[in-house]
Amino acid sequence: MKISIIDYNAGNLRSIEKAFAKLGCEATVTKNPAGWKNSDALVLPGQGTFANIKSIKAQAELVDIISTGKPFLGICLGLQLLFEKSEESKEKGLGLLKGTVELMKPNGNLNVPQMGWNTLLFRVSGFGSCLLDGIKETDYFYFVHSYVVKKSPAAAALTDYGGKFVSVIEKGNIFATQFHPEKSGETGFRVLRNFLNAVKH
Repeated sequence: MKISIIDYNAGNLRSIEKAFAKLGCEATVTKNPAGWKNSDALVLPGQGTFANIKSIKAQAELVDIISTGKPFLGICLGLQLLFEKSEESKEKGLGLLKGTVELMKPNGNLNVPQMGWNTLLFRVSGFGSCLLDGIKETDYFYFVHSYVVKKSPAAAALTDYGGKFVSVIEKGNIFATQFHPEKSGETGFRVLRNFLNAVKH
């Protein structure tokens, strides 16, 4: 299976490339829309800021490719860039999902950014999740982020960190996680395998 990892000068691209390679995929980091079109699925990972979206020079082509049904997985910043805008930057998001990314303001004495392990709260929207097949609410995933989407009709799971936020998105061919599956051990790799299974079907 060919996976195109979208290169937009964000951190962590190589670790997700290695993760998919371990799962038997031909994973390539590329800025080339032709490569995106010829792949079986697209992945937009990354650690950085919302302004990194400026480095995606072919944003219109990317939106068109996803809108025509190409399976897509956003990870961490890649989830946030699916939305219309962010408090972090004046740059517009891809706008594939409605909503605004907001700075975390957790209750209590919790630090921002959230850096560490946390769990999920399932089936927010009342539907089963492809990404979370075989995953339990007691399973832990690794998070590193300061900004969140608080609500979305496309949410498949939330996470609580002094207040709830969207941690898993599923809408048609669009999948995304606020956590880093490639840094979350075997449970994270299960999520990546579930995405690949969704691509096959």
